[in-house]
Amino acid sequence: MAKTIKDPKEAAATLKAAVQEAGSVVFFGGAGVSTASGIPDFRSPNGLYHQRGYKYPPETMLSHSFYQTHREEFFDFYRHVMCVPDAKPNQCHRKLAQLEQEGKLTAVVTQNIDGLHQAAGSRRVYELHGSTHRNICRKCGAVYDQDWVLATTGEPRCEKCGGPVKPDVVLYEESLDQDVIMGAVRAIQTCDLLVIGGTSLVVYPAAGLVDYFRGSQLIICNLEPTPGDSMADVICACDIAKAFDW
Repeated sequence: MAKTIKDPKEAAATLKAAVQEAGSVVFFGGAGVSTASGIPDFRSPNGLYHQRGYKYPPETMLSHSFYQTHREEFFDFYRHVMCVPDAKPNQCHRKLAQLEQEGKLTAVVTQNIDGLHQAAGSRRVYELHGSTHRNICRKCGAVYDQDWVLATTGEPRCEKCGGPVKPDVVLYEESLDQDVIMGAVRAIQTCDLLVIGGTSLVVYPAAGLVDYFRGSQLIICNLEPTPGDSMADVICACDIAKAFDW
C-alpha cells in the first residue's frame, strides 16, 4: 500500500530524497501543475469546464467539429480562455528545469498547452496536447506565436498566403501526434523514477502512458485521489508547487 503524505514539507523532503537516489527521472504532469501560475484546470469548481458566458459547453467548443463549423466563436473562446499570456512558471516548473540541467530529469511529459515548462527552461518536453504558442497555417505551414494570434480578430489568416491559421492544439475528435507519443513512451519506459503530478489520470490516451513505466519507484503528487494511486509507492496529497519547493 502506498504511503500517503499530506504535509507539504514532508512531501518535499520525500520527493527530494527519491530524486537524489534515482538514476533518471521523468515527470508526467497535467493541469494541476499550472494552477499555481493562475491557469484554471478543467474539472475544479473554478475550472475550464465551469466557465460561464458561452452558449456552448467548453468540451463542445474545444472539438474539431466545432472548430470546423464555428470559427469565430472558437477563436473567441481560444483567445480569452485557452491563451494565458501573463502566466509565469511556478516553483514546480522551475525545479523541473533545474533537475534537467543537473542531469537528473530526462523528460517532462505534459498534458498542458501553456508552454510554461519551456518558459522555465525545460528543453525535453513532450506536449501531448500541443501548445497555444504554435499556430500553423493550414495552407502553407507558416507558424505564428501566441501573441500574433491574440493581436488578430475573428479567424486569423496567414500573412504569407491568406490561409486559415489553426492552433497546434489537439482538439476533441483529433488524434495525438504519434511522434510525441512514442517519445513520451520511450522516456517513461527507461526511467528509474516516474513522478506524476497535477493530473486526475482520467483523460485517455494520455493517462494510459503510465502503463509503460517499468522503473523502481512511482510517486503521485495530486490533491485528489487518482485511478493510479494503487500503483504508487508514495502519494503526496498536497499542493504540487510546495512539494517541489526544495
